[in-house]
Amino acid sequence: MTDKVIFYQLGQKFLDRQEDMPAEAKQVVYYSLAIGHHIGVIDCLKPILECPSEAYAAWLDKMPEGDARSKLVGLLKWGEITIDRSHTGLLAGMLDATRAGFDALEADWTAALMQSLQSIEAEPAIYLIAKRRIGGRT
Repeated sequence: MTDKVIFYQLGQKFLDRQEDMPAEAKQVVYYSLAIGHHIGVIDCLKPILECPSEAYAAWLDKMPEGDARSKLVGLLKWGEITIDRSHTGLLAGMLDATRAGFDALEADWTAALMQSLQSIEAEPAIYLIAKRRIGGRT
């Protein structure tokens, strides 16, 4: 089995057991969503980018030192990172500035990540979770 990284994007949210929920409780759930909490909500994530960890590390090596690169390096260091609205400008700026040095496959990864960052900018409720899978386990 290979060591790889996978980026997942929020595809949809739905309320757990919505049909059994009293109207008063639904208001609490909707309010919690509005302030960023996920009480009684299930997030459905879809994979948007998958690559071998070695290739991911080589891609990162082509990026300049700084906060944006450190954010992405965190995936290899801790096994998981979250990317939300607070990271989009930082990451998009770095990726855009360095994309000329990427090979074709890295350019595809960059395009996929940039598209997701644009989606987050358009809808701040969207976020990414990236995980490192080692030998088939997360």
